Formats: sequence, C-alpha cells, structure tokens
Amino acid sequence: MSSSSGLPPAPLARNLAARGFSSLTSVQSAVLEAMPQPGDLLVCAPTGSGKTLAFGIAIAARLLGHAGEVVPGEAPRALVVVPTRDLAAQVHREFLWLFAGTGARIACCTGGTELQAERAMLAAGADMVVGTPGRLRDHVEAGALRLGEVGLLVLDEADDLLTKGFRPDLDRILAALPRERRLLLFSATMPPRAEELARRLCAGARMVAVHDADGAPGGVALQGVTVPPGSERAVIARLLRYHAAGAALVFCPRRAAVTELADWLAGRGFRIVSLSGALSRAEREAALAGLRAGSVPVCVATDLAARGLDLPNVDLVIHAGMPQSPEALLHRCGRTGRAGRSGLAILVVGAAERAKAERFARRAGLALEWRDAPDEAALLARDHERMLKDPALGPAGPADHAGIIARLIAAHSPEALARAYARLWRALRPVLPI
Repeated sequence: MSSSSGLPPAPLARNLAARGFSSLTSVQSAVLEAMPQPGDLLVCAPTGSGKTLAFGIAIAARLLGHAGEVVPGEAPRALVVVPTRDLAAQVHREFLWLFAGTGARIACCTGGTELQAERAMLAAGADMVVGTPGRLRDHVEAGALRLGEVGLLVLDEADDLLTKGFRPDLDRILAALPRERRLLLFSATMPPRAEELARRLCAGARMVAVHDADGAPGGVALQGVTVPPGSERAVIARLLRYHAAGAALVFCPRRAAVTELADWLAGRGFRIVSLSGALSRAEREAALAGLRAGSVPVCVATDLAARGLDLPNVDLVIHAGMPQSPEALLHRCGRTGRAGRSGLAILVVGAAERAKAERFARRAGLALEWRDAPDEAALLARDHERMLKDPALGPAGPADHAGIIARLIAAHSPEALARAYARLWRALRPVLPI
C-alpha cells in the first residue's frame, strides 16, 4: 500500500485502522492526492476535519521507504511549526502513534521546556521536528537544529503564524532551509491578509480548499444571548446549569478574566479547570486531561484553547463576550460539533454588540439565533426532567443496600423519602438561584 494508490503508506494505514479510522477524511484524501505533484500547497479546511493527520500522512509519503520504514538520516527532513506549545505537544502525541512501527524519530521543541534536554534529544537524532517558532529559532541559532536536509516544512494554523507576530522567527527558520524544499500551509481559515502573506511566502502555491470536510462545524448551532451590564457571570452560570453539558468550554478575552470567572464559578459549586498562557505546561496538560476524561465538565479558557487542540467530546461552547474576529468565532465554535457530533455555541454579549455579533456570524458562515437566557423556572423544570431520569432511580442490584432500604421505607412515608432525594439531588448541583 503506498501513497500513489490514494491510500496512506501501509504502516500508517495499520495504525489508523487500529485507532478506529476506517476511511480518510476529505482533507486527508485531498492532500494525499496532491502530494505526488510538485509545488507548495495552501490547505484550507474547517476545524475538526483531520488536518493534523493530513500533514502527518503527507510527511510519511515523503519520508517512508518502500519497506514502510524511515531510513535514518543525519539531520531532520521534515519540520512542523505551530503557534503554541500546547498544539506542538498534541501534534507530537499524534505523530507518535501515527508513525509507530516506522522507526521514525520525532522531536518536540517548545518554550517552557528545559533547553538542554531538547538539545540532547536533537543531538541523538530526529527525522522530523515539531515546535514553536521562538524555540526552533533558538535551536537554529545555537547550531543545535540543522535544517539543511529539511525537504518538507509544514505551517499549522498558518493564518496565526503569518499575522500574529511570529514572522521574524519564521523568517530566520526559512533562511536556514535549503532552497529546494516544499512548503505546506494548513489552516481552518484564511482571511485576506493571511492569504496575501501566504502567497508572498510561497508564490505559485496551489490552494486545496475543502468546504465539506468530515467533522466540520456544520453540526454547530449558534445562539446569541444579550445581557445587561454586570449580569454576564450570572447568565453564563445559568447557561452552564441549564445545558449541563458533558464538557463545556467558556472563552474569555484575557487571562485575568479567565481566572476571575473560573474562581467565581467554582465558588458556586461548578467543577472547573482553567486554561491560559499564565499556567505552566504541566498545569495546562492536566486541565486538558481532566476535560478529555470527563472528570471536570467545565473549562474556562482564553483563545489558547480555540485552535488545533483535540477536545472531541465538547458539547457546549460559551463565548463570554465577542471574539476578536469572525475567524476567532469560527475557531472557537469549531471546538464542538466535531467528528459528526452535534454541538451548541452561545454568544453572551451586551445589547450594543448584537449587530456586531450578527456581522461576525455571517462572515463566519454560521446561522445565529437569538434566545433569552433561561430563568429560574426554566432551570427548575430542566432539573426536574433530569432528576426523573437519574440512573440512580433505575433497577437495583442484588446487594444494593437492601437492609437499609427496607428500614427507610418502614420509617418514612414515600413523600418524605422523595423530598429527601430531591434535596440531596439539588445539593449536588451548583447553587440556585444564581
């Protein structure tokens, strides 16, 4: 099985199948078909469409030999540049299982990691390197990372890398690459300014645009809620309580706002983690692990969590205020409704921002429906629905506290037991009224 057959190389095909991937997504197929033809690529596909595996397969098509193994070299032959260390760590994890059994040596270089440990890893040999621009530049300038044999450069979240202050680091990295190298730019959105810069970087590049990608945020319903000044937190708490999603992301514009809202919600009984650049790498990885595992249902985050991170089970996204751009709105909403699942995103904005919200939604290609925030009566009604469906009320097991149950029934009326159960059930939920 080879890339020329329209399928990934055999070792990758086996690894994909072992992970439950029965077929390639639209963007993966499109990239694989484009790879045999020369030239740079601009790949634009919706969030959640499988872009990480797409460029992993593209790298494999270039690095793997006929036996399905990577022939070790003296220097890296593929380089993946991403804007954040969290995304770099995620890409590295994905590559470790994707390239399992190929002998590929994969290094990850990011800020916040011990510099000497990374240099020792690079000195031991790497076939491909994943990293953030600043740390990669440090290694290049120190002579620890030699890019003279890199034949394939991938820029993931390319619109961010080209427009958010990374360009000096990128220019230094590009200057260290050989003249004969291939450049692949991947992004969920490519606004005009980013596309202009991309075209300058790789003149003559072909655009691979996938609009109907598998797992795109077409399954996301976008709602808007207008709130009077000073009531934003209470409305967000009501929305979290009303929808009671298995996993929810609440986006705030700044680090300080993340901390304030997370503390406020935690004080009202919500199980919360936060995610921002103010946390250490270990703290951020622990927060993401809790959200992925379902042990913590709510994550309050900056836009650090809006791009690239694999959070497959997020059911609800709440925007605590307007995003910075329609592209940011699209990336945030793309954290839910992934891999064919449905999802809900809610904009919580002041009345004065309603027109702006509608404009952003149109430009992002999302239908926006305005709703009222749930009031206390709606919250209580939703509570009652869930209480009646509580699995704890299902059939009892053979040794399910039979003795104490008989004593409770003998000592108390059905009404008293029901009242006690309702009180206990409500006591485990965040405080009402909020």
